[in-house]
Amino acid sequence: MTGASSGIGLLMANKLHEEGFTVFGTSRNPDKYRGKVPFRLLSLDVTSDRSIRDCIDKLLSEVGTIDILINNAGALLAGSVEETAIDQAYKQFETNFWGSVKMTKAVLPIMRKQRSGKIVTISSLIGLIGVPFNSYYSASKHALEGFYKSLRLELRPFNIKVSVIEPGFFKTNIDRGAEYGNETISDYEDTRKKVFQFFSESLAKSPAPTPVADVVLKIVKEKSPKYSYPVGARTRLLPALQFFSHSLFETGFLRRAGLE
Repeated sequence: MTGASSGIGLLMANKLHEEGFTVFGTSRNPDKYRGKVPFRLLSLDVTSDRSIRDCIDKLLSEVGTIDILINNAGALLAGSVEETAIDQAYKQFETNFWGSVKMTKAVLPIMRKQRSGKIVTISSLIGLIGVPFNSYYSASKHALEGFYKSLRLELRPFNIKVSVIEPGFFKTNIDRGAEYGNETISDYEDTRKKVFQFFSESLAKSPAPTPVADVVLKIVKEKSPKYSYPVGARTRLLPALQFFSHSLFETGFLRRAGLE
């Protein structure tokens, strides 16, 4: 499991460990958490090809198979498109999209040879809908959806199952580690402030992400897990509403965020 040293990743890794699974988590700074988690932590930076190779080599030196990959490592880039540098956008995709893709490609030869395996990726409700001041984050998660929907069909002959989890609002540390656009344009000030406040208050009122860990365990135990697992309040309603009545979705969001 990538990104297992804190937040929702730590919760999921602990859940699987408690259920008796052999868990290898990853962190960019595993020594910082050594002795604080009950499972093995390997060093990994998902934006580094060399780090990915070293991590997989280390893992295979200790175990003969890789049964499940859980792509959880991710980051949040927030801000208007105009205020956000393209370099920041590239970095967002390097972590959220290419990090998951590269980890997946690293384990595919192993799982294909085994003729078995599961690949579970943590996406987001925002990978299914659009919201203001999260364009690049949303785009990176939408990209994951398209990639894994296609990959799932490719891997059917090899008994490799592909699933994506789409959590809604849960109380996590994602906002504390967020990066923001590197410019400030006064024209966006009022709406940006209201949207950020809306998201901050929504996160503060949200429940702990225990249901996400429960869904991960469910996927791991199921023989033939499905593709999509929305988790949390309105995670089924909002994508359907945006698809069938985009204007109604927009009106509802703008009102809830105090923009209309």
